[in-house]
Amino acid sequence: MSESRTLLILFATETGNAQDVSDTIARQCRRISFHARVISIDAYPLADLVAEELVLFVISTTGSGQEPRSMTPSWNMLLRSDLPNNLFEDMTFAVFGLGDTAYEKFCWPAKKLCRRLLTLGATELCERGEGDDQHLLGIDGGLLPWIDTLLEALLRHSPLPLGKAEVPLPSIPPPRVKLVPAEGANDDHAEPLRHLDNYHSATVRHNERITARDWYQDVRHLELDFDDAIQYSPGDVAVIHPTPNPKDVDSFLENNQTLPPNLPRTATIRELFTRYVDFSAVPRRGFFQYLRYFSTDDVETEKLNEFLSPGEGADELYEYCYRVKRTIKEILIDFHHVKIPKCYIFDAFPSLRPRQFSIASSVKVHPGQIQLCIAIVKYRTQLRLPRRGVCTTYISELKPGDKLFVGIQKGFFQLPTQKDTPIICVGPGTGVAPIRSLIEQRIHDGSTANVLYFGSRSASKDQHYGPEWKAYAETQKLTYRTAFSRDVPEGTKRIYVQDVIQQDAEDIWKLVDQAGAWVYISGSSNKMPTAVKSAIQDAVERFGGYTPEDAVRYVERMGQEGRLIEECWS
Repeated sequence: MSESRTLLILFATETGNAQDVSDTIARQCRRISFHARVISIDAYPLADLVAEELVLFVISTTGSGQEPRSMTPSWNMLLRSDLPNNLFEDMTFAVFGLGDTAYEKFCWPAKKLCRRLLTLGATELCERGEGDDQHLLGIDGGLLPWIDTLLEALLRHSPLPLGKAEVPLPSIPPPRVKLVPAEGANDDHAEPLRHLDNYHSATVRHNERITARDWYQDVRHLELDFDDAIQYSPGDVAVIHPTPNPKDVDSFLENNQTLPPNLPRTATIRELFTRYVDFSAVPRRGFFQYLRYFSTDDVETEKLNEFLSPGEGADELYEYCYRVKRTIKEILIDFHHVKIPKCYIFDAFPSLRPRQFSIASSVKVHPGQIQLCIAIVKYRTQLRLPRRGVCTTYISELKPGDKLFVGIQKGFFQLPTQKDTPIICVGPGTGVAPIRSLIEQRIHDGSTANVLYFGSRSASKDQHYGPEWKAYAETQKLTYRTAFSRDVPEGTKRIYVQDVIQQDAEDIWKLVDQAGAWVYISGSSNKMPTAVKSAIQDAVERFGGYTPEDAVRYVERMGQEGRLIEECWS
């Protein structure tokens, strides 16, 4: 294959979705005889980018419109003011962004990257694509039509060589890996993690429930002791790799007819489904494509053809899978004639992703230790089927003395350089986790200008770390303001953190404007962050004398200056 038919796909991901999308794009590019290199943006030498002729960028969105942590160093380099405006004049590029319209800044990093590359002289191959988690088909709703657009643009850019033909759909692509028989299985799950950067051996010290026993939600306070002198900052993230319960693995292997019935317990296949691939996930649309490739039953094949057809097929697939959150395990029970070859495991099944949890402690206060505040995920689907989060179930079953490897990732929080600069923290629910790390460190360093707005449903049932906050307040190290939405008389309006901030509008204005306070917002990304910023805008308008439009710009400027920081998730 000639060099002219090669392209580079750089992805920036937080949880692995952008990597999955990149692999999907690469498979489709092979259909038109393009060879794609798929590389994480933090593993690619950015200085080499000027020599690339054809580059696709796949960029996730994290927080409230921020780039993934893996992209930050590259993005900062691209923003340098001394870069010439013709730096990438020989580059043709395309960008696909992953986001969620529930967030205020949808696909913001992808949009910013696209604009920056154009200002540096690059040429856009085709219109930027955007995948929305809120779509009926999730990210695939925007990805699949964009891939068609991309392939057409690639063929215009580099027509197929003589003697080459486009590989039609639904031809089965070659597998990504080759599996060979192994002498034995490696049961040490920790071993691969031991050699990864910034992973550390930990021992569970405490794993206790901090919500009331009769409360609907189980929230855990987890304490992990480390063998080495770990270092982290407020807002940093702990990364935990889960393993599903062995009984769940047994159940999957027993019911999955694609695997040999005499599979021994120590086989490599068992390890794969225990350690590396996820059978409890709600799959993307591409999973059904692989089911169709390997279906051996006419009725099942017909149903899969309906799911994969445009128009009404997308609606049927949504009703069958996404609306009710049907898992891979349940789907394979329904389509039990499908025979997925072992060599296609890594193509058909998603990876078992690690999960990220904001650290809820300061290393200055708890040296050699990480503390976490984690809500255990349990719910019922619309089919009334019970669901448990793979990682939080794993965490809920950890006992004192258990060992695991934990990664540490840099977060988005920054502390004010002056310890007398006030901070205003908004952390409802488990969003209080990174806030706790920040306040602990501030108080340790002698700062007392700390305000916390905490919200939950009930003061007596789920007031996470309530005794700590009250103790700090009694010693005048913290102003503690609360909103318990269900602790109000029946028939009256529920109170949330943004309502309490509005009550304190005059104090908020004085802190933000006269004292230069920094604001931290942490928690669910649904309506809370926008409502909190609106409450701050209201304070700026009412007590600062700003017009509504100027109040909005005032708060936006706080974000641009780094004085308003969000750590929110969906």
